[in-house]
Amino acid sequence: MSAPRIAVGGVVRTWEGADRTGVNVAYVQSVLAAGGVPIVLSPLLGPSYAARALDGVDGLLLTGGEDIDPAWYGATPSPHLSPPSRERDLFELALFAAARHRELPILGICRGIQLVNVALGGTLYQDLPTERPGPVAHDPGQARDARSHAIELEPGSRAAAALGGTSFTVNSFHHQAVNRLGGGLVASGWSLDGLIEAAEAPAEAPWLLAVQWHPEEMHAEARAPERGLFRALVAEATRVGEQSRATSPRVGAGSDPASWTSGTAADHSPR
Repeated sequence: MSAPRIAVGGVVRTWEGADRTGVNVAYVQSVLAAGGVPIVLSPLLGPSYAARALDGVDGLLLTGGEDIDPAWYGATPSPHLSPPSRERDLFELALFAAARHRELPILGICRGIQLVNVALGGTLYQDLPTERPGPVAHDPGQARDARSHAIELEPGSRAAAALGGTSFTVNSFHHQAVNRLGGGLVASGWSLDGLIEAAEAPAEAPWLLAVQWHPEEMHAEARAPERGLFRALVAEATRVGEQSRATSPRVGAGSDPASWTSGTAADHSPR
């Protein structure tokens, strides 16, 4: 089989006086290093094209970036909230729902774990320093590839299997994080102050794993355990791609699309 195609959620930014859309190079390099073909999807496509954008794609990578609008989980905006992107929120919520419907493997990173959690009915801390102060600096202001705090992973979890262990020191730069966990997710990693650092779908469900730190920034480190997250995504995408080519597409047991919107972010659309 040819290399699996991995959809990578992109951003829109103004740079040098021009509006541009794309993704940080580190995500592309990480997928390539794992043997996948990254396909960057711009939020400019909009939610109506989200499902079509996944045609011919074998997996999905949800990337970091803006704060998520708290209206999606029924909360009042914090004065410390960074400006959210309604355009990106709408596109990625639709993208996530379409990927789940197709049972594509999904890896979420930083904003990605937050997006997944909100999409499945969970809530977020909008600003850790003011809402959940603690001994761990989750945004220490260091270089993007600087390892700053320890995490522990659940033995036997998808996260531990992908990373090849249960104890790591990770890089970290975020001020939002998972608060109440969404339905259908299992916490599988924590920082030493108890904050959720990894969450995943149960073993019997389609492959879904999301982490709060930035493993893509370790792409230049040949022995970095974080590379295992991308290898796991690509391996699962390869398996799913081969299966989909051998059989007609189907919706598996327990994967009724309605179950992914009932009681979730779809009920709290920002006005």
